[in-house]
Amino acid sequence: MSKTKERRFEKPQFDPLTEALLIGIDPGVETGLAVWNKDTQRLTQVATYSALEAQEEVKSYNSWGVPICLIIEDARKRKWFGPNANAKRQGAGSVKRDCSMWVEFCELNKIPYRLVHPQRGKTKHKAAEFRTLTGWTGRTSEHSRDAAMLVVGRGRF
Repeated sequence: MSKTKERRFEKPQFDPLTEALLIGIDPGVETGLAVWNKDTQRLTQVATYSALEAQEEVKSYNSWGVPICLIIEDARKRKWFGPNANAKRQGAGSVKRDCSMWVEFCELNKIPYRLVHPQRGKTKHKAAEFRTLTGWTGRTSEHSRDAAMLVVGRGRF
C-alpha cells in the first residue's frame, strides 16, 4: 500500500467500536490473537500463530458475516524501550514491518481496524495474573496475553 493511499478502513481513535467481535493482534514472528465478544463480555479465543496463520484465522472470522474490528498494537508508536534498549529497538524494526503488513491486510480485505499505542503496564502479564484479570483459564503465551489485553473490556459503549 502506498503512503499516499487513504486508509479507508482505519477507525478513528475516539469513534465507538460497534462491531460484535473485537480481535486483538500483537504482531510479530509469533503473533498473538485474542477474540473479545462484546455481547458476552468474554474472551472466546486466546492463541499464538505465525503471521500468515493469524491472517487466515481473521479471514475465517470475517467470513462468518459477524461484524469484526481488529485492534492492532502499533509498535511504530512506541517511544520507550527500557533495559537492553538497542536490542529491543532492532527487534521492534521487524515488528514495525509486521504492523504495516497487518494494515495492508485489513485494507485489502476491507476489515475495520484500529492501531493502538503499546501501553505501559498493560502488557507482559504473567499467566496467573492474566487469569485473574480476564477469567481465561486456557493455556496462553506472552504474545496471546498481550493481544488479549488490547481487547478485554473494550467496546462497552
